[in-house]
Amino acid sequence: MGCGRRVRVAASVATAFIVCCCCVAAGPVRAGDDDGVAHAILFSGRDFWGNGAFLFGGMLWAPNGFERDGLVFKLMLSGGAYRYKAGDLGGERVIGAELVAQALPGFRVARNHFEAKVFFGPEYEYHRLWPDDPGNRLRGPAFGLRFAVELWDEPTPSTMIAADASLSTIDTNSSARLAFGWQVLDKQFYAGPETQVYGAQGYAQWRFGIHVTSFRTGDAEWSAAGGWAIDSDNRSSPYLRLGFMQRE
Repeated sequence: MGCGRRVRVAASVATAFIVCCCCVAAGPVRAGDDDGVAHAILFSGRDFWGNGAFLFGGMLWAPNGFERDGLVFKLMLSGGAYRYKAGDLGGERVIGAELVAQALPGFRVARNHFEAKVFFGPEYEYHRLWPDDPGNRLRGPAFGLRFAVELWDEPTPSTMIAADASLSTIDTNSSARLAFGWQVLDKQFYAGPETQVYGAQGYAQWRFGIHVTSFRTGDAEWSAAGGWAIDSDNRSSPYLRLGFMQRE
C-alpha cells in the first residue's frame, strides 16, 4: 500500500471514530450534568536531557465531567529539538527539530481508586534535520494514528501506581512509563521510582529515576521527575521532567 493511500485510510478511520464520539457526546443533557464538576483539565510540561529539550501542552475535556465514566478528548501540541548520530552519514551529529499535534478521542473508566483512559485518533508530525539524513524516515511532514492508554491505581491508602503507553503509525514511534510511589510529608504528594522507554525505528532511550507526583497548590497540581537516561547510541545523561495541570 502506497504512502498516500495509507494516509487516506488513516484519516478516514480517525474521522469516522471522531464523528461517532461526537455524536454520542452531543446527546441530551441530563439533570445534574452541570453541577460544578470539572469538565476540562489544562496541562503543560517540559522535558530535558543531555541531547534534547521539549515543551508540551494541551487539554483534556470530558463532556460528562471527570467524576463519571464516559468520553474524554485529548488535544496536545508539543515541540522541541534533539540530536543524534546518523549511521548513514558516518556517525555525523544531526540536529533535529520536531512539532507534534494530536487530537485523540477516548474513553475514561474509574472504579474506586482505579482509573483508566484509552485514546485513539489522528496525529501530525513535522521533523526538520540539519544536515539532512536520508536514512531517517522521520523527515518532513507526516500524518498517522496514535493509540494511547493511561492507568492510575491506589492499591493502598498511602501508595500509587501509574502507567502509560502509546504507539504511533508514524515510523512506529512509541513510549511507555511505569511509576510507583508512597505518600510523604504528611500526605502532601507521592514520591518513588519510575522507568521509561522511548523508541522509533533505529533509536531507543531508557530512563530510570525518581518522581514527585500530585503536589497540590490550590486548584493546580505539579509533578517532577529526574534521573538517568541511556540511549541506543551509547550516550547517557541526566534527565529532568516538569509537569503542571489544573482542573477547570
